[in-house]
Amino acid sequence: MKLLTGLLAAVVLLAAVGACNATVRIADDRGGRIGNYVDRYEYLRHSGQTVIIDGLCASACTIVLGAIPHDKICVTANATLGFHAAWDFGAHGRTITNPVATQMLYSSYPLQVRRWISRRGGLTPQMIFLRGKQLQAMYRPCYLDTQASTNR
Repeated sequence: MKLLTGLLAAVVLLAAVGACNATVRIADDRGGRIGNYVDRYEYLRHSGQTVIIDGLCASACTIVLGAIPHDKICVTANATLGFHAAWDFGAHGRTITNPVATQMLYSSYPLQVRRWISRRGGLTPQMIFLRGKQLQAMYRPCYLDTQASTNR
């Protein structure tokens, strides 16, 4: 019985260690509803997983920058972040900027990202992209681990 209990404890411990070291890879995420991303990233923050940005992370996907601790995010040479103002559907199905949601998005970003956005005119309906050396100067580099799951 002691052997079985010890074995079970070892399995639980290994599972916990594996979960703490797990990674989530963002490779082609064009965004979506803000609420869905807030929920997803809240779970990731509490899980302690590392987020690898290895491709496009646009629109609501960029909430990851404020939701996940800076030391739990890394970027590859392929990483691209796309920012724009938040919007809603208005009359006749037209999109209109939502100033309250836009301010919430902007204020959730780390200071260095907010400064970068501000130097480019702020969050507007036009998408602006942060990539390359500018992005790599803000976040630590990472290298893909074959065990990273893709988050889409």
